[in-house]
Amino acid sequence: MSGADISARLRAVGTTALSDALDKLAIPGQILGLAPVVRTMGFAGPAFTIQMLPVGITGGSVGDYIDDVAAGEVVLIANDGRMDATVWGDILTFVASTKGVAGTVIDGVCRDSDRCVELAYPVFARGSTMRTGKDRVTAHAFNVAVEVASVRIEPGDWLVGDADGVVAIPKDRVAEVAEIAERIEAVEEQIRNLVRGGMRLDQARRALNYHLLQTPDS
Repeated sequence: MSGADISARLRAVGTTALSDALDKLAIPGQILGLAPVVRTMGFAGPAFTIQMLPVGITGGSVGDYIDDVAAGEVVLIANDGRMDATVWGDILTFVASTKGVAGTVIDGVCRDSDRCVELAYPVFARGSTMRTGKDRVTAHAFNVAVEVASVRIEPGDWLVGDADGVVAIPKDRVAEVAEIAERIEAVEEQIRNLVRGGMRLDQARRALNYHLLQTPDS
């Protein structure tokens, strides 16, 4: 299955079904507390990870890594949830959009959010502020394992974002997660059809074992 095929399947089911599939497989992949700059923004792609550290611990730039991110990848910035210094702004949005990067996920804040809207470039973060990260944080390591909201993410793991948030899927489980999410979506559509036909919701759910869809197999 090609990267484009994976991306299309993951985008089609969305983060809620993927979150349920992750629960079914007992995989901790829900990255809580992140939201898109605009609700209609979305993406799916393999992670290009960046570990940020405060200035004084290490030296370096906030964002010169962007030239090394490939089209279709998702920039994942681990900044320990900091709300006092941005790690993504106007120029990075412009370059990423030009290169065909799929999106950006920030454990922290962004700025210049109007540029994200103008270019329809997906940015997910804990919020936005005007305060620069220059001389406050530095990009310390690239394509290393990072932890965001208690979720460990390896380079190349798949990230999916939409109006409901962001999930991370281990790259060696992505087909399995997608298949289960598609099955969950199919059952939920069957339930809607039964209700449209006059069945009670509780009866429809029982008939299709709805309450077992997200429960891990024993």
